[in-house]
Amino acid sequence: MRAFLENSLPYTPLIHVPFYRRRLPHRPPKGTSLFLTWNLRGSLPYHRFSPPGSLSEGKAFISMDRCLDEARAGPTWLKRPEIAQITVDALRYGSETLCYYDLHAYVVMPNHVHALVSPWAAPTRLLQAIKWFSAREANKVLARFGEPFWQSESYDRWVQGPVEFERVRRYIEENPVRVGLAAKPEDYSPSSAFQG
Repeated sequence: MRAFLENSLPYTPLIHVPFYRRRLPHRPPKGTSLFLTWNLRGSLPYHRFSPPGSLSEGKAFISMDRCLDEARAGPTWLKRPEIAQITVDALRYGSETLCYYDLHAYVVMPNHVHALVSPWAAPTRLLQAIKWFSAREANKVLARFGEPFWQSESYDRWVQGPVEFERVRRYIEENPVRVGLAAKPEDYSPSSAFQG
């Protein structure tokens, strides 16, 4: 993993995370953490998901996350332990080796991922590193060559203060419990809460 990521995305830490634009402009407050969510391509049932423009940002996220948690169709490759581990390894590598972010919490659900990070690199760059490597390695395991693994779009939200930080951390680590995948957060292995 090290050679691939280092050769593909050379380490260039940023002291200040720059302004960037996707659906909305993002100008992060200094020292702020970022709540990230991304999903497998084809896992979001578009016929049930309301377009983000029709809802507030928070309600659009809740609607999207609920659809992902309740999805009965679409890919669920992340429930395979070896695929989930590839994603966990990519998350840790981006933090511990590339130093693109401090990783505070994460969970790998059957069709999506939540992470709470404090970025040292542009969010687009750190997501590219995680998604690119994990997609390539997961597609090898699945014998899917040349096919997209992750949805290109992702959800991100700057966390406003320590109270919201703790709320987001709990939300992430308790996600498997809310949907019946574990009795308590510590029991779910592809998660920062796991104690096994």
